[in-house]
Amino acid sequence: MRKMASKTFFAVMLLIVVFFISSCGSSTDGNVKNAAYEIIDDQGAIIQLEHKPERILTLAMGTDSIVLGILPEEKLIAINSLADDPVSSNIVDKANRITRKIKNPSAEEILSLKPDVVFIYNWGKAEMVDNLRELGIKVVVVKGPKSIADVKENVKLIAKTLGEEDKGNLMIAKMDDKLAEIKEKLDSIKPEERKKLVLISLMTSYGGKGCTFDDICQYAGVINGVSDAGLHNGQLLTKEMLVAINPDLLIMPVYNDHNTFDIEKYNKEFLDDPALQTLNAVKEKRFFYPREGYIYNSSQDIVFGVQEVARAAYGELFSQPENCHISVAEIN
Repeated sequence: MRKMASKTFFAVMLLIVVFFISSCGSSTDGNVKNAAYEIIDDQGAIIQLEHKPERILTLAMGTDSIVLGILPEEKLIAINSLADDPVSSNIVDKANRITRKIKNPSAEEILSLKPDVVFIYNWGKAEMVDNLRELGIKVVVVKGPKSIADVKENVKLIAKTLGEEDKGNLMIAKMDDKLAEIKEKLDSIKPEERKKLVLISLMTSYGGKGCTFDDICQYAGVINGVSDAGLHNGQLLTKEMLVAINPDLLIMPVYNDHNTFDIEKYNKEFLDDPALQTLNAVKEKRFFYPREGYIYNSSQDIVFGVQEVARAAYGELFSQPENCHISVAEIN
């Protein structure tokens, strides 16, 4: 009886071991044997890749810029429709070398481009992610950044997906070098000389606490009047609130959508509003017209947005060329 029980025990244990081993080798999509590596995106989804992506698509200019900072232009099969607009973009030269321009493409259009991987911000439509995955497309969801730290996380995730982790780390190091350079210059500005400014945006609820612009202001050594007044990103800045904030400087919009939007008319109507004539910035005509490719930037080049805001407040000490772009794509 003991021999029989012993044999039965060992037989059961053998079955358990075999089951455990086979379970460890399984995957929800059945492709683990073919996967060279896998990544986990911002939503916790596991994406398995058989090789480094060769045909890459992203659905925003920020993620376009990150990819173009890591890989040559030919790897990106299409680019955001504003990326070649010199008013809105700081990657115009690279964008001009990419023929296909996209704006809110459908799942069918994306499928027709045959991408190896698609990057999408988590602020996009959730059904688009589901639809693309149902079509068999590998989708990596990245964080909709609210800070420079979030941008760095996206750089790491995108670089890892592309099989270029070392380049991602080098890109972040270059970002840190630029921020350190700006901070060194800011240390010469006394606390009482710090300026209070307000971003006048066509997105009238943008600019408060919890957005990249607010974080840019902190790095640039300025007071973001909207955030300082207690407004969070997504809350509307009324003219009454603007009068109460009374900023030293207004950063004005320059967006014109390839010269199809009359931004000069918009700004004139805004600044001529009788309700705003008591503002110090209006009375003293302290307006700054930025390079929006830096200010509205959610890529590694956000650090140039920091310098652009510092330039708005403190002048030529922070001057910089146009079309600055952090790239490690040329490094093998």
